[in-house]
Amino acid sequence: MSRPLYRGFTGSSGRLSSGSGIGDSFNKSYQLKDFSEIGFGRELLNPFGTSKSRRSLTLGLLKLGVAGVIFLALLGLLFWILCISTSSQAILYRGYRRLQEQLVADLSVVGELSLGIGKLKELEFCPSDYENYVPCYFNISESSNPAELDGKIDQYERSCVHRSAKEQGCLVLPPKNYKIPLRWPTGRDFIWKYNVKITGQELSSGSLTKRMMVEEEQLSFHSDSLMVDGVEDYSHQIAEMIGLRNESNFNEAGVRTVLDIGCGFGSFGAHLFAKHLLTMCIANYEGSGSQVQLTLERGLPAIVGSFATKQLPYPNLSFDMVHCARCGIEWERNDGIFLLEVDRLLRPGGYFVWTSLTNTHRSLRNKENQKKWTLIRDFTENICWDLLSQQDETIVWKKTSKKNCYSSRKSVSPICDRSLDIKSPYYQPLNPCIGGTKSQRWIPIEDRRPWPSQVMLSSAELSLHGVQPKEFVEDSLNWELSVQNYWSLLSPLIFSDHPKRPGDEDPSPPYNMLRNVLDMNARFGGFNAALLEAGKSVWVMNVVPVTSHNSLPLIFDRGFIGVQHDWCEAFPTYPRTYDMIHAQGLLSIHKHHRCSVLDVFLEIDRILRPEGWIIIQDAAPLIEAIRTVIPQLKWDARVTEISGNKDDRLLVCQKPFFKKQIQ
Repeated sequence: MSRPLYRGFTGSSGRLSSGSGIGDSFNKSYQLKDFSEIGFGRELLNPFGTSKSRRSLTLGLLKLGVAGVIFLALLGLLFWILCISTSSQAILYRGYRRLQEQLVADLSVVGELSLGIGKLKELEFCPSDYENYVPCYFNISESSNPAELDGKIDQYERSCVHRSAKEQGCLVLPPKNYKIPLRWPTGRDFIWKYNVKITGQELSSGSLTKRMMVEEEQLSFHSDSLMVDGVEDYSHQIAEMIGLRNESNFNEAGVRTVLDIGCGFGSFGAHLFAKHLLTMCIANYEGSGSQVQLTLERGLPAIVGSFATKQLPYPNLSFDMVHCARCGIEWERNDGIFLLEVDRLLRPGGYFVWTSLTNTHRSLRNKENQKKWTLIRDFTENICWDLLSQQDETIVWKKTSKKNCYSSRKSVSPICDRSLDIKSPYYQPLNPCIGGTKSQRWIPIEDRRPWPSQVMLSSAELSLHGVQPKEFVEDSLNWELSVQNYWSLLSPLIFSDHPKRPGDEDPSPPYNMLRNVLDMNARFGGFNAALLEAGKSVWVMNVVPVTSHNSLPLIFDRGFIGVQHDWCEAFPTYPRTYDMIHAQGLLSIHKHHRCSVLDVFLEIDRILRPEGWIIIQDAAPLIEAIRTVIPQLKWDARVTEISGNKDDRLLVCQKPFFKKQIQ
């Protein structure tokens, strides 16, 4: 059980001590000198035996010389010891300072800490127009309108220009009438209207009313219908087109992770979640009426991303299904390069589902639409996709499971060479080639174990990632214990304001108190697995920092989702979209090449909802150093020890709910 650590500094001081033998040597020297002087004097006073006196004199001088040499040697030794001691003290001090400076450098708070704690100022609140601030995409809504962006796909691309905390050091406030989101599963169907940005013009246009009902204070998705017959009938139709009885059989067919491009407001993913499928919504940044913002507010996975000029930050062969329902992407453009990106993301045997009004027989009577369809059909055939079925607006393809298909096809799209076939590209330019064919993870979805057995990877599967089974099992057991400790620690903090009778214990936090969780340094996804094992009703965005070992393919192979990310850049999401943010060991690997730790914590504050939780586990000196940043962020914080781990500390923080803007 964790116990609190009181603030303060402890340390040990050492004193340099000289040996007692030095003083004794001085005494002996003086004794020798006195003795020789006494003997020498006696010889001089003796009037007899001149030769004997000379011998005695010589012997005395010799003894005196030896004593002098010893005396000088001891003096030199004493001086040398003192010099070495002083030098060692200086070296140790300089070494300690270098270590301390390196520690501060690794924390990336050199500038802040050098000013001293007393000089650190609390950060101010941002202006109201920052309520939906997404740094790497903010310029889109400010400088452009949707009409101007038509045909300019590169305008939707992220553009991260680093701004230091001093240049952009403010805390993003929630909207005036913001309310804490409803708990899952109620929050899946109802959200507070003022928690997201939707303008009156959008509501009156009818573009959103087809997919949600607007009430006095809430937006309702309970009767959400992206398709005419509803999302349930739509997913049932897809299952039948694949050859399944219904959508409940997706898991048996090897489908677990789904990438939903232009997801509307996440209703397709919400329905599939009940069937044990995990759907990642991805859509362009939108200044208002954002698909990503509303999907996350409903407690469903989503992230800002674009099919434009860069690859998405996911590994090769990650998703079992890619879905596009009226997503607005022109798949025939740029010689089919967007279809090649879908192919890279799909596992062998995976499905691509495309629903569009241009796919109907009536639309295909148009020559232009017919030309586009012919290009798409021929291109998908060339990259070894089988067209399984076409019904009304919906078409389903299946990616090949056999590599030899590529050698027997027409050579329109080449196989990527190893220099371009990066297993986890981080916003690299799109490649006009077929990726993933050289990967050891080329395993058809039909041959993979269904969910949830795939969470615990076999020895053979772990070997593909260079992970030893013992290391993997130990990691899983440690995380199960950590989650138990986290929940025990949160209990008294959550219920501290509730009156209790003497002897009453704090009740456990409800299983659904959290929904959207982000792990900033996910490693094997052990935190995600432990939360699900403990029965918590959450989903986790597993983030693998670009500065650490890339374990994202392993995370996807466990049936989880995640992204690579550079924490010196803004995370591609809207403010207030996560209930908990967790980081173990992130400070230890953080480098200050481009940003300070305050920049990172400002980003945490931006994407964390009011009254959300931050749990950070790291080395004790790093946690102590980072405590100087917490008052600037106005977080409530507590540092605790960790049972069985004397080297690390646990920092638990809660973001306050500031309802009024401070002018």
